Amino acid sequence: MNVAKAQTTTADLLKEWERAKTYTSEYLNAMPETGYALKPTPEMRSFAEQMLHLAADNYVFAAAATGEKSLEGKDELEKTSEKTKAVVTKSVLESYDFMIATIKKMTPAQLNEKVKLFGRFDMSREQALGKGFEHQTHHRGQTTVYLRLAKTTPPQEKLF
Repeated sequence: MNVAKAQTTTADLLKEWERAKTYTSEYLNAMPETGYALKPTPEMRSFAEQMLHLAADNYVFAAAATGEKSLEGKDELEKTSEKTKAVVTKSVLESYDFMIATIKKMTPAQLNEKVKLFGRFDMSREQALGKGFEHQTHHRGQTTVYLRLAKTTPPQEKLF
């Protein structure tokens, strides 16, 4: 019974990450090119930096949760000098592709394996992937304010 549950969980995880990719893509598309440099306050990240942070940590969480080697330098995305709409969109969507590809490689037994996330937190690989999902949701949600400040309507919520 445990194996059947894990197999369903793998399919559910993939479905959720695919949905998150689509939803984030809608945010990236909604922001006009000029809004990519927008910062609500001087101390905050720009819209582009916020999205690149989300992308960098998709790689970090995927690698930490699954044991898959992250692509060279992808954890440094938000420090990139080119923050155009085209470059940011490509980088962010590729980070989702990496996450999705790593989950597809996992077996049901691997999802239940215990890991020490970031060398500190004991949890299953599935729970670690959930922390990554929470992280990208948090940062995408923050960009709703950026879209409003750019006088752009955020995409319709995608819960399902």
